[in-house]
Amino acid sequence: MKHIGIVACSAEGAALCYRTIAQAAEPYVGEYNHPKVTLHSIPMAAWMPALDAADYKQIGDLMLESARVVAQAGADFAICPDNSCHLSWNYFINRSPIPWLHIGEVVAAEAQRHKWRRAGLLGTRFTMTGPMYRDAFGSRSMEALPPPVEDQEIVDSVIWKELVRGEFPESSRLRYNEVIDRLKIQGCDCVILGCTEIPLLVRADDCPLPVLDSTRLLAEAAVRHAIGIAEGQ
Repeated sequence: MKHIGIVACSAEGAALCYRTIAQAAEPYVGEYNHPKVTLHSIPMAAWMPALDAADYKQIGDLMLESARVVAQAGADFAICPDNSCHLSWNYFINRSPIPWLHIGEVVAAEAQRHKWRRAGLLGTRFTMTGPMYRDAFGSRSMEALPPPVEDQEIVDSVIWKELVRGEFPESSRLRYNEVIDRLKIQGCDCVILGCTEIPLLVRADDCPLPVLDSTRLLAEAAVRHAIGIAEGQ
């Protein structure tokens, strides 16, 4: 099995990704078994100034720093369970010592598999207003639609004030469901949980739309890649 490198930004998203890798691997490779995983985490405080300034070159440098660490530890490829950090993709990917799986491409492929056409997009303000999901979905003739500005403010505030701190109040879950319901009214047939902490808040069994859980989809794709299972199998 290939060795997976996790480039972490937020603790909650990275922890969910790691846990999902371990859980998703067992049906393929046996009880208590999973590919080797190395996780490297630069504190979120180091990322925030670059995110706030939309300095994607600097974010790319941080991605590359972690990629070099996991590569030196033996990782064969890398993943980053953080959607906003993928906005830096073009600034680092050609300099990376190992290949990567792209979270937006993984999510878009899953939407295409379900034949969904118009996805609502929840995430940080950087992700909701950035081109990453627009481009990944657009290249497959699908659409990623962020909520209106007022709802973007709700979604973003909950992420930074609660989710990244490991707080998941019921009141915020209900507010997110209201935002998703309004996206449904706008014609969305699914919703991208495009911040890796959102799946810890929004429940698939109680969501107004089918969910595209970016964290778990990335982790599951990493498992399949590590053990050599082709997409779609």
